[in-house]
Amino acid sequence: MSTPALSGGAGFFTGFTRLCKGFAVLLLGGHIVVQILPSAVDYLALIPAKTIPFAWNLITAGYIEQSVYGVVISTVGLLFIGKLLEPIWGSREFFKFIFIVNLLTSACIFITAISLYYITRRETYLYMPLSGFHGVLSGFLVGIKQLIPDQELPLLRIKAKWLPPLALLPSIGISFFVTESTKYLPTMIFGTYVSWIYLRYLQRNPETKLRGDPSDEFAFSTFFPEFLRPVIDPIASIFDRMFCGRSESSEARGYTLGTTSLPGSDTIEASRRRERGARALEERLAAERLAAGGKSEESQTDAAENV
Repeated sequence: MSTPALSGGAGFFTGFTRLCKGFAVLLLGGHIVVQILPSAVDYLALIPAKTIPFAWNLITAGYIEQSVYGVVISTVGLLFIGKLLEPIWGSREFFKFIFIVNLLTSACIFITAISLYYITRRETYLYMPLSGFHGVLSGFLVGIKQLIPDQELPLLRIKAKWLPPLALLPSIGISFFVTESTKYLPTMIFGTYVSWIYLRYLQRNPETKLRGDPSDEFAFSTFFPEFLRPVIDPIASIFDRMFCGRSESSEARGYTLGTTSLPGSDTIEASRRRERGARALEERLAAERLAAGGKSEESQTDAAENV
């Protein structure tokens, strides 16, 4: 099945899900709060030195955008990417993904900041307020890579599977020249990494009742250029041993029984997953085109009646 082409039009700006709208309101509300009450950042953002006892900032930090640019990018990204992912995953799984990726990303940043402090003794790592939704946005790009990897993006003329590295590489490059990048780069890196771990090993497939996506097309090395994969694969095999207990992930997850493969144990399930993603995207685009066409016909009818 060929993946549909993404299109624009009037329907491109409609069809946002209720859950995405709710999170958008949360992001906007959090930004307004910290603008009106700047001291709220001390309690809502992730400040490693204050995380104990203010442990709730591991959750709240991800929904607090301190800059106008941040809240605009996060809100737009949430609405447009969310209306693609949520219908495929379902509202419950979509909410679960956001919560888990946000929490684990904050936890990784906290551990990293504490470690850097003990290594360098620089208190900056302890008291820099870190917050933002960009960790989850990076995770959304990983979800798109999993579901529609071969979908070609308009204008950019690149396939969706390259979105995560293309989002990270410029940010890493900028970090060598802009010190402020330390406020968002770790969040993006850990957001990408944590979301891959979740989708690769933990997300439950409602059809097969199995967890994760063991397909070769979603291996960790696929985030890197072809020439680096022979180096990355041996390192990435550590994750399989950590999460599965064996080097062969399919056997460790119980995906095989004797010599008979169970559903979800090979690339067939991965292909089905991508087909479902492409089909859901195609249905949404068709509905948007239909709605746009209906509005156009209605306006033409009104114009004719006025004449």
